[in-house]
Amino acid sequence: MIASLLDRLQSELRQLDTTGLQRRLSTNNLIDFTSNDYLGLAHSRELFDMVNAQMRGFHDRYNGATGSRLLSGNSALAEDVESQLAIIFQSESVLLFNSGYSANLGVLSSLAHRNDTIIYDEYAHASIKDGARLSLARRLSFRHNDLDDLENKLKQSTNGQAFIVVESIYSMDGDRCPLVELVALAEKANATIILDEAHSTGLEGNNGGGMALSLGLADKVGVRIHTFGKAMGCHGACVAGPQVLKQYLINTSRPFIYTTALPPHNLITLSCAFRFLQSHPELIQRLTNNIKCFTNSMSATAAFVPTGTAIQRVVIPGNDRVSQVAATLRGKGFDVRPIRRPTVPAGSERIRICLHAFNREEDIRALAGELNKVEY
Repeated sequence: MIASLLDRLQSELRQLDTTGLQRRLSTNNLIDFTSNDYLGLAHSRELFDMVNAQMRGFHDRYNGATGSRLLSGNSALAEDVESQLAIIFQSESVLLFNSGYSANLGVLSSLAHRNDTIIYDEYAHASIKDGARLSLARRLSFRHNDLDDLENKLKQSTNGQAFIVVESIYSMDGDRCPLVELVALAEKANATIILDEAHSTGLEGNNGGGMALSLGLADKVGVRIHTFGKAMGCHGACVAGPQVLKQYLINTSRPFIYTTALPPHNLITLSCAFRFLQSHPELIQRLTNNIKCFTNSMSATAAFVPTGTAIQRVVIPGNDRVSQVAATLRGKGFDVRPIRRPTVPAGSERIRICLHAFNREEDIRALAGELNKVEY
């Protein structure tokens, strides 16, 4: 029986190889244009020392959390960090999750009931789609950032609660959701917005509070999900919103209830990362300058549409073609990755470029120069 299973797995892997879709882990020392470490906090020596200094003064638990927070894993430290985050995100409460993925699973699977409708942007992250599948609600997608299509889908939601699920900044395209218009549409339809702030946390709003705060719309968004594995350079996530939302998730969200809590080192790193960001506003300016540098260095072409964010894309249709271009760029020392179907729709395969505060302008211009040589 085991041999039969292994044969099947090997056969499916060979099929992935045949179509050029098998993924493999790798390490390298190339110039980073791929990671989500937008501000460089993940490898900041100053932040590392700050975390270690606080850990040395921490005399409670040094290693693991010992259990889920509803059993033995809760702590004064976890509650203090949640209070700190509630101030940053200007929310009544915050509930920590172990990752953005588990937060999206936990929110959507618990909030949406059988007679409800989840309407999500077609470009939404896989965790949003998986969370919607785990709920008993009806699921609909709308065309990316298309408010007319969203409004038509809302009209199909006649029973129960309607949830509109969008991202502040989309991870594969780098563009922003039209949050002002979305809020107006949600209020008209009596729908609740669930906003995934993964790629805006740390980058937009006062103290990195995200897009909703930067636009003054935090009180109009029912649920905000903040992820810390991007610009904050650490790990974990949280849900920001009313106290009743937090208490409801504590009682119903299976990814929260049945997961061992974040360990002390993780909590301290998270707390230090936000304090570090508050004392280093120049990091945002460096990133902004680098985004402008890349945009100004790229030739005008239909393949490249500036996003104004740290995530840029150059569309090169075809899995084989985009993989070849990425391999060439990597051979020249640039760590860029091809994004292929089925991750993105056929014909929109692209080189995804992540810009960082620590990228040197000469490296940015050199990468743009190589991209400008590609025949699209």
